[in-house]
Amino acid sequence: MKTIKNISLMAAGLIVLSSCKDMLDAPTKSAMEESVIYSTPGLAEGIIPGILQSFGETNSYRGRFLVYYGINTDTEVSNSLKNTTDDKARLANYDADAFNSQMNTDNNAYAKFYEGIERANLAIAGIRRFGNVTEDAAMGRVLGEILTLRAVLYNDLIKGWGDVPARFEPITLATAYLPRSDRDTIYKQVLADLDEAAGYLPWPKESGAASVERVNKAFAKGLRARMALAAGGYAYRLDGTIRLSTDPELSRDKMYAIAKKECLDIIGSKSLRLLGFEEVFRKLNEEAGEAGLESMWEIPFSAGRGRVIFDLGVRHTNPDKYTKQAKGGTDGPNPIMLYEYEKDDVRRDVTIVPYEWTDGIQVPSSLSRLYFGKYRYEWMKRIVSSDNDDGLNWMYMRYADVLLMAAEAINEIDGPAAAAPYLREVRERAFPDNLQKVTDYMNLVTGSKERFFEAIVDERALEFTGEMLRKADLIRWNMLDTKLQEAKTKLEQLENRQGKYSNLPAKIYYRTRPNGETVEIYGLNFGDTDGQGTALGYTASKTWTLTASDDKTTYWNALFVKDPNKQQVWPIWQYFIDNSNNTLDNKHLGL
Repeated sequence: MKTIKNISLMAAGLIVLSSCKDMLDAPTKSAMEESVIYSTPGLAEGIIPGILQSFGETNSYRGRFLVYYGINTDTEVSNSLKNTTDDKARLANYDADAFNSQMNTDNNAYAKFYEGIERANLAIAGIRRFGNVTEDAAMGRVLGEILTLRAVLYNDLIKGWGDVPARFEPITLATAYLPRSDRDTIYKQVLADLDEAAGYLPWPKESGAASVERVNKAFAKGLRARMALAAGGYAYRLDGTIRLSTDPELSRDKMYAIAKKECLDIIGSKSLRLLGFEEVFRKLNEEAGEAGLESMWEIPFSAGRGRVIFDLGVRHTNPDKYTKQAKGGTDGPNPIMLYEYEKDDVRRDVTIVPYEWTDGIQVPSSLSRLYFGKYRYEWMKRIVSSDNDDGLNWMYMRYADVLLMAAEAINEIDGPAAAAPYLREVRERAFPDNLQKVTDYMNLVTGSKERFFEAIVDERALEFTGEMLRKADLIRWNMLDTKLQEAKTKLEQLENRQGKYSNLPAKIYYRTRPNGETVEIYGLNFGDTDGQGTALGYTASKTWTLTASDDKTTYWNALFVKDPNKQQVWPIWQYFIDNSNNTLDNKHLGL
């Protein structure tokens, strides 16, 4: 007789077995204890931090998934892009194998996500058995939150690894080893779960939903819209093809209808609103945490955990008055994004930072090393003292995403005229001082459903660079390879000042402003010239290129190493394959 000992491994599709004596010696929890825990909202609520612990572990979201999933695309890249052969680079450049040293461990993101799922499964089963969610609103909120957290984990499992084992009940000996499931099975269950969860949860700012660290009705609905669009989109399937689902329950028209309904419910609730673009990220960095603004839900990291600025923020090369850690910039914007924004689009200078901090002063970085300005030590209200973590929350979804998902879904169902108000709201925030430009643009893109869709594709790039949504968007649109090829061409043209980049200056020109801290840079805009840069009297200049003249490994060739369409997801790591009792493999990936 055998018993299961390790939830983390079990949950990943593995088991560790022990003798009967281990099971007999272990203390047991009585049915009465479970009935008390799962019928008492205050006790059941205490399970939620245990689920969230699986999010915050070193090898989970904190130090692996957030920094490696979503890189490289036409909007985001690894800032060590030319290092194509180390295992960190392979996770980004579509060349990961099952033995990747950054991921092939028993406690990595794949295992931690399933660990969180197993904890959620145990709680859901207990509440369904002992709780009264129909008459006890507080218990319903607990169930709704746990169902939503489980959906988050499945959303990212599918994004990261594609078709994975479907586990929606606590593990038993009979279910210890499960093969990959068709992702459609997971999508259908999670879409139903989120629909149920939304019925239990309060809107933002209502009782029990005052913080963005707690799940609310708007987020559950927004996540359901996001997952519906993914379920109705393209994906690399177990049969080795890229295609739409053949399940009639997940047809594109049905999935667009779900996305439309959920987004319009959120918009109609008036429980969220757009802030000024910079204000959104200042509030994030200031750790305001208030629900009912633009942030819909954030993965909560304690002050001593989490690596958002550490990996994704503006780099400080040494400690200064803003931070005691010299970190930032593992990932950054794809350089072409610096030139995708129009000059008066307020999002560019928030999103893309062309400098780093050295000795407390901003100094230009390089064209091949730009930073996400959405995450900044200098915007925090506390000084980060940890060597390894900054503790900033990860903003998982914000209201602008709801507006753009609404625009996309409504365009497909009702056409561009009906969808236009939702795109327009995002554009007006981007160009607050030039609303006529917004009107002219909207008149242009509403001419056809196809043109409006192209506008959505472009707008999501401009709005969400640095938020790691792009890769999943491109996959569901079947545009991953197309956009990567376009990005590769644009990068080469940018380096050689060809095409639309032909008149950009060869250098940037800069000086420190009178405050002795911030930098003023000339040469980053179309229309700037080297002659004018020299004439304006800047005190320093710098060649603005991607590669050194003797660099034989070109930047653009490192964007992807293998066919991106066949590397849309990571393989299940070899540790889990070896311990799966021959139920798991990576054959559909050619591995």
